Amino acid sequence: MPLLYFLAPLGAVLIWSGNMTINQLTVGAIAPSSIAFLRWVLALAVLTPFLAPAAWQHRATIRREWPKLAALGLLGMALWQGLAYVAAETTSATNMGILAAMVPLLTVLLSALILREAPSLGGTLGGVLALVGVAVLLGRGNPLSLLELEVALGDALMVVAATCYALYGVMLKRWPLDLPPWVVLYVQVCFAVLFLLPGYLLGPMTPVDGHNVWLILYAGIPASIITTYLWMRAIRQIGASQASIFINLMPLFSALIAMAFLGERVAAFHFIGGVLVLAGVVMAQTLTRPLRRAISGVDRA
Repeated sequence: MPLLYFLAPLGAVLIWSGNMTINQLTVGAIAPSSIAFLRWVLALAVLTPFLAPAAWQHRATIRREWPKLAALGLLGMALWQGLAYVAAETTSATNMGILAAMVPLLTVLLSALILREAPSLGGTLGGVLALVGVAVLLGRGNPLSLLELEVALGDALMVVAATCYALYGVMLKRWPLDLPPWVVLYVQVCFAVLFLLPGYLLGPMTPVDGHNVWLILYAGIPASIITTYLWMRAIRQIGASQASIFINLMPLFSALIAMAFLGERVAAFHFIGGVLVLAGVVMAQTLTRPLRRAISGVDRA
C-alpha cells in the first residue's frame, strides 16, 4: 500500500487534535453556543454553492429519509462538538484528546448492542482495560475518587460527546442511505444548524471580532469540511477499519499541540490513563475474533 495513502487519515486526525486546542482557546473568547452554531453556519455557507443543486436532485430521497438525517446531524455534529465546547471550560485539551480517542472502542461496544454484532475477544478485554484507563484519567490518578463523584464536569461531558459520536457511526452503518456521501453530509449540516439555533439565540451571542474569527474559521473549514473530505478519502483508499486506527494517535497529537500552544503539562495520570485507553482501543481493533469462538477454542484445548 503506497505510503501516500496514509497522509489523508493522518491529516484528518492531526486537524481534529488541533481542534481540541481550539476548543480551549474559545474559553473566554467566544461562548460555546456561539461557536458551535457559527462554525456550522460557515460550513453551510461554503458547501451550499457546490452541494445545494445535488441535494435538490435527491430531494425525494431526502424527504423520505429526513428523520434519520436529522438524528445523524444531531449526534455527529450538534452534540459531538457542541458538548466539546462546553467541556473545554472545565477540562484540558490533553484530557479531551484522550477521551475522544475512546470513539473506536465505544463504536465496537455499541455495535454489539445495537447491530447485534458478536462481541470480540479484543472488544471485551480492551473495553475493560480502557475503562480502567478512563477511571485513572477522570480520577486524576485516583480512580477511587469516582466513588465520591469527584469528576470534572468537562471530562464527563467529553465521555457523553464521545458516546454520541460513536453512536453516530453505528447509526450510519445501520441506516444505509441511498444518497451520495457529500449530500448526506450537507443535509446533516443543515439539520445541525437548525438544532444549534435555539441555543445560539438563547445563549450569550458573542460578537465576532478579530480575537475569535480565526477560531470560527478553523472550526468551520479545516475541522468540519477538510477533515470530512480527508476521512472519506482515507476510507476509500485504505478502508474504514485501517483508517480508524489513526484515531489512536489523537491523545499524542492533542497532548503535543496543547504543550506547544497552551503550555499544558502532562502528568503521570495522563500518561497512565492514556496508555491504558490506547491499549484497550488497539486491542479491540486487532483481536477481532468473536468471543464465543475464542472461549470454545480454549475449552477444546
